[in-house]
Amino acid sequence: MAIRTVVWNEFVHEREEAEVRAIYPDGIHETIAAALRQDPEIDVATATLDAPEHGLPQERLDATDVLLWWGHKAHGQVSDETVNRVAERVHQGMGLLVLHSGHFSKIFKRLMGTPCSLRWREAGERERLWTINRSHPIAQGLGPSIELPQAEMYGEPFLVPDPLETVFISWFEGGEVFRSGLTYRRGAGNIFYFSPGHETYPIYHEPAVQTVLRNAVHWAYNPVPAWSDVSNAPNVPVDKAPEPIEQRGASLHKDGEAGFR
Repeated sequence: MAIRTVVWNEFVHEREEAEVRAIYPDGIHETIAAALRQDPEIDVATATLDAPEHGLPQERLDATDVLLWWGHKAHGQVSDETVNRVAERVHQGMGLLVLHSGHFSKIFKRLMGTPCSLRWREAGERERLWTINRSHPIAQGLGPSIELPQAEMYGEPFLVPDPLETVFISWFEGGEVFRSGLTYRRGAGNIFYFSPGHETYPIYHEPAVQTVLRNAVHWAYNPVPAWSDVSNAPNVPVDKAPEPIEQRGASLHKDGEAGFR
């Protein structure tokens, strides 16, 4: 069964900026989707900010195995309802790939629980991504490093939680370094943050970057059924305890009553 994948993009810069439109005439999402379609095991669709419910209604999310998220200019326009739906699906087991300036997206900050801030510079400088562990599934088919002739600098400190794994570390021509490929798990969902992808440079046309994205979709995919009640917090009555016990002291709730939220 193919991995059901959705590439989400604001699709704002491409419409408003001629420089971006020249590189991504059909939108960043379509360039990424075309790269993923090179893998017959990945079934790809796209969604954009201006669609009803931002293209991510509950029914569609329920049928999505891996979601890719690209955002920059319109983070604040994403509804909290959509963020809640996406976060819940990640907790249930949907994979999430957060790309480039998506570090400041509502969904990434929600799942990380930190400011996700960093240093940055737009100078079109060279970036070299060093592969930390060449045996990692996301790094398969790559050499020791990826060389990007033009990139936006992202620099440390990067205010995110310590990751499960650091897959890539970037060095920039101006001297800064950055943890540019990080993995996380939230609930049953796998998350990969990948920093290259500034819209004024043709980074998503780079074959090595496309390889990373295809590998990351496979890595993030959780083939088991969704953990549909992951957010439930059931009140277990005294008589349902695994071992016999007696009630001691007062209780704020009756048996089976919902807890405070």
